[in-house]
Amino acid sequence: MILHTEKINNKVKSGLYIVSTPIGNLSDITLRALDVLKKSDYILCEDTRTSKNLLDRYEISSKLISNHKFNEKKNLLKVIDILKSNCIVSLISDAGTPSISDPGAILVNECFINKIDVFPIPGASAVSSAVSISGFSEKYFFYGFLPEKKNRLKEGFEKLTDLDSCIIFFISPRKFNKLVKDIKYYFADRKILICREMTKYYEEFIRIDINNLEPFKSDPKGELTIVISEKTKEKKSSIILKESDKKSIQKMIKKISIKDITDLISKNSDVPKKEIYNYCLKLKNEK
Repeated sequence: MILHTEKINNKVKSGLYIVSTPIGNLSDITLRALDVLKKSDYILCEDTRTSKNLLDRYEISSKLISNHKFNEKKNLLKVIDILKSNCIVSLISDAGTPSISDPGAILVNECFINKIDVFPIPGASAVSSAVSISGFSEKYFFYGFLPEKKNRLKEGFEKLTDLDSCIIFFISPRKFNKLVKDIKYYFADRKILICREMTKYYEEFIRIDINNLEPFKSDPKGELTIVISEKTKEKKSSIILKESDKKSIQKMIKKISIKDITDLISKNSDVPKKEIYNYCLKLKNEK
């Protein structure tokens, strides 16, 4: 059987190209990405020093412009003027796909306002790579980087815990260690996949039950990609709160938080935490 293939059109149109780059292993770049980068008049880089490692390897000599979260607004008019002169401009980040937890969205929106074509060049993604080896639900919610402030972090976790899908976020190892207790509280009875240094020589994957999660003994290097499994389907339990437990809760409800009450009662009871929590909530609403 003879296979007929179409002749590939090597012409690259003028406009902005959002080019995905490797998340670790420099071999994980597409042929199309290399072609576009070589034909670009300018390449916007999050960190020119990091990008040069990739570009030098593939002998790409296009002009570089530093473009990171601290100067992307300042660069905006300059880049738009370059694009209006029918140039080919590529945007890359240090790793993965630009404008997803990286600079880029501001420029993309400005291009649409100015009727400048924007083209995606797909490639490596920490998100899809982590989900693909998790064994969790194919439905997922990508949160990005967790917020720094405690109140916003709490609000975020409270919303995420109600989602019936697996959840992905980025985090530093040091911050992960500080949040282990919160992760165990908000996502109890689920599974977790911790991905570190993906696609690199020392890549590491840890998949365990969240109830057994412990902090790292020392902060490992590299950013972590975390995948938390979907909510487990709760079996209807015949175990109910004892009257003695209910009385104890009634005494404590005005003095300490629902979370603390739930933790205290569950230590000496087989009743699911959710049932204890819901009973506390009911009492609070009746007051």
